Amino acid sequence: MSLTYRAYVLAILVAVYTFNFIDRQIVGILAVPIKSELALTDTQLGLMGGLAFALFYTLLGIPIARWADRVSRVGIMTAAVGLWSVMTATCGLAHSFGQLFLARLGVGVGEAGGVAPAYSLICDYFPPEQRARALGVYSFGIPIGSAVGIVLGGFISHWMSWRMAFFVVGLAGLVMVPLLKAVREPVRGGFDPQPAQPMRPNLAPPTLLDVLAALARKPSFWGLALGAAACSMAGYGLFFWMPSFFVRSFALTLVQASLAYGALVLAGGLAGIWLGGALADAHGVRHRAAYALIPAVASLAMIPCYGVGILASKLWICMAVLGVPTALGLAWLGPVVTAVQHLVPPTMRATASAIFLFINNLLGLGLGTTLIGALSEALRVRAGVESLRYAILAGTGFYLIAAVLFLWASRRLAKDWESASGPA
Repeated sequence: MSLTYRAYVLAILVAVYTFNFIDRQIVGILAVPIKSELALTDTQLGLMGGLAFALFYTLLGIPIARWADRVSRVGIMTAAVGLWSVMTATCGLAHSFGQLFLARLGVGVGEAGGVAPAYSLICDYFPPEQRARALGVYSFGIPIGSAVGIVLGGFISHWMSWRMAFFVVGLAGLVMVPLLKAVREPVRGGFDPQPAQPMRPNLAPPTLLDVLAALARKPSFWGLALGAAACSMAGYGLFFWMPSFFVRSFALTLVQASLAYGALVLAGGLAGIWLGGALADAHGVRHRAAYALIPAVASLAMIPCYGVGILASKLWICMAVLGVPTALGLAWLGPVVTAVQHLVPPTMRATASAIFLFINNLLGLGLGTTLIGALSEALRVRAGVESLRYAILAGTGFYLIAAVLFLWASRRLAKDWESASGPA
């Protein structure tokens, strides 16, 4: 296949991932009007933004990925985009916490089929020496989708309503269904040095237990997965709560907060993801440990930056300083996701990705947002309106845990990587 077509497919996948994150993260900016109209607590907002989505997203991710290792990944992703888009629009019909919680569960069901199959597709469209950058470019959907969701949600909810914001972004996602459906399914393992041999009729494909057994022999996988989960506990929590922080601590309007944080996420996120992928491709060929060491260094560097930014009393200082950790906070994506793809044979990649995403999202998305919200509520008596500031600051401590886990994974990564080659 031509380079032009591969670039086209990657662009389609980035667009799909962008809608994935628009629909996933728009609740962060809409939390302000939703809380006011539905009289929700910070704990309920955290549950709606985290656990409500993560519950079925994580539970269904593995069986859907098992299916993706056997049938058309493009077909699965096409159905997933349609489902999560419709369920996002359904959120706009909610009139209580329970109804909104159930609608967000539906979004999670749809998005469960959106990421792991895409990781596997990209590895079959790009050779190993380009995969960290390709997966990094794919991950551009995170800052682009988050920024668009924050800004668009802020403007629509200001001029119309938070319900209309859900309707608009949900139905807009349906545009991607025919574009994704037209993408060609590539040969599995076609770019790998030792591709999997054609499946014999009497030889069953690897089972979930086979994949778990393969990963159980790879300590680096668990270090990478738990390290990424620790990053996500802080990262998802920050994505969700920062707009509310700007409104509460700096008295910004919803539109001002959406523009300020949306710009920060877009510029910082794109720079950080590209930097992480480029560094991994540049150094990972000779030193496999680099795929874990790059995220470890980034995680350590974020902690003091967040401390200075979150505690700043002036908005311009806060914004200027937070640009650095916002970039570094997504630098782990390209290196870690690439390493995970190479720890198992091609026929196990979608399932291994789903197990990685299960750990990452159950802990990161399911707990990070909820814990920061609960801590903010617990500190309200002592800290008043500034309770969210200190809750966010405490949440950045998860980056220290991430750094330790990434460093531990780096010690075994080269050995585990080399042992994964060969047919499944």
